[in-house]
Amino acid sequence: MMSETLSRNELEAGGQAAEIVREYGPFAGADTIHGVTHDGTQVWAATGARLVAFDPRSGAVARSIERPGDAGTAFDGTYLYQIAEARIDKIDPASGAVVASIPAPGDGGDSGLAWAEGSLWVGQYRGRRIHQIDPDTGAIRRTIESNRFVTGVTWVDGELWHGTWEGDASDIRRIDPHTGAVLERLDMPPGVGVSGLESDGADLFYCGGGASGKVRAVRRPKVAAPA
Repeated sequence: MMSETLSRNELEAGGQAAEIVREYGPFAGADTIHGVTHDGTQVWAATGARLVAFDPRSGAVARSIERPGDAGTAFDGTYLYQIAEARIDKIDPASGAVVASIPAPGDGGDSGLAWAEGSLWVGQYRGRRIHQIDPDTGAIRRTIESNRFVTGVTWVDGELWHGTWEGDASDIRRIDPHTGAVLERLDMPPGVGVSGLESDGADLFYCGGGASGKVRAVRRPKVAAPA
């Protein structure tokens, strides 16, 4: 498929305050949270030198994998994917082994990572864009541009959401995957940033908190019933 670039849309929907319902961490030996993903049971967080899995009900750490991760994390139903500088590692969560690696599109400038529709979706922080890439080759399938620094990326119920973080301002926004237009925005409290983002597939987002060492659960807004 030829790479397609979608134009930046400067018009934004009005924001509402994000509802933080729970905080997890900091975790022992982990000062920073980068990527975050959810495997249907556990939340995984990339902490730099290792991946940590914890139970979102109790907050207890279930296990860890000694693999580097300085940006986004994703799960395809079987494997974890982890950005490690200029590459994306495909990791067997049972053994911790890296079974494959592909080049990351930003060559070290990538941030968020998500799995959806047979593709990886890679956020680029300073590039202010999201790439849909081939998970086997790393080839870019299309690009969506943003007007903010992009952090975490997630899909849920056909909706594309991504985090932003600039200075003390950070939010989670739902965008049109075809035009990049901002459709909905959840504003985090001043000084509370979103470094990684993943939906639990229901009513929560899990948000990496960067240097706070925390993961925060944020309520996903309910879809309004048709009039």
